Amino acid sequence: MNRLDRLTAILIHLQTKRVVRAQELADRFGISLRTVYRDVRSLEQAGVPIGAEAGVGYFLTDYHLPPVMFTSAEASALLLGGKLIEKWADQSIRTEFESALFKIKSILKRADQEHLDDLDAQINVVKPAFRVPYSDDLLNDLQQAIARQYVLHIHYHSQYNDAETQREVEAVGLYHYRMSWHLIAFCRERQDYRDFRVDRIRQLTNTGEQFSRRDRLSLQEYLARVGKTNMPIVEVTLVFQKSVTRYMQEQKHAYGFQHDEDLGEHVRMHFQTPYLAGLARWLLMYGNSVTIERPNSLRQLMQNLAEEIQQHYTESSVSNLH
Repeated sequence: MNRLDRLTAILIHLQTKRVVRAQELADRFGISLRTVYRDVRSLEQAGVPIGAEAGVGYFLTDYHLPPVMFTSAEASALLLGGKLIEKWADQSIRTEFESALFKIKSILKRADQEHLDDLDAQINVVKPAFRVPYSDDLLNDLQQAIARQYVLHIHYHSQYNDAETQREVEAVGLYHYRMSWHLIAFCRERQDYRDFRVDRIRQLTNTGEQFSRRDRLSLQEYLARVGKTNMPIVEVTLVFQKSVTRYMQEQKHAYGFQHDEDLGEHVRMHFQTPYLAGLARWLLMYGNSVTIERPNSLRQLMQNLAEEIQQHYTESSVSNLH
């Protein structure tokens, strides 16, 4: 990016927030803080009214750029984002994004509009196969509650015990993992943080009451806390037949994959995990295509699981079901 483009991008960035830290600009554009200071001075000399607060950041004082044209690549990126939103967000978000995308397309050059129309039919995203949500109109309300620190009353279906509960919660953040959106919130009934799957919320009511964000963990702090465990980390070394490794490219990371070594027809993989039992059950699917080099405790777990399966499928066990 040349300097002129960077100055324009910095000015646009300053319009996106009330205050922008110098380090944030340095990180985004891959430049030093000294370069940030020099660029800001250049904008000021060009007549842009930029204010600064020591230790806080920069801000614009009553200044707005005229509408900015999008490049073809930027518009294509928005189209791709729309495809993901179409399948991974609910109706409340889809509606608003579609409206925003129409506004963006309306200011594009005719050639870029035709480019998006041609591209639209060539990109698709498979809809995730999870249970149908109780409501298809919650994500927008949840975002507003998080931003404005509202207390919510939720009617929730707990899957593990098939129970219905009603809670008052203070919305901390939204987190997407394991194919679903999750509301992270402080539950007033439990007096602790809880993880609620959004597709299991039967009903959502905004109480209008606000809570203080200073009294609660941020989403990042919550995730850091739940990511910690007091269980000892175990070093695991496994040797797989190379022919089966193509089936585990994503899954292996969930079990603490660290690195691998190419052994020709085999691959040695190194893992670190506190959950040997879970790792053992995952390895069952690879049968004799995997060999455990260490630890012996994992080898013993696999032997125990194999014996359980063998016992379960003996003729006497099967006959007891009839």
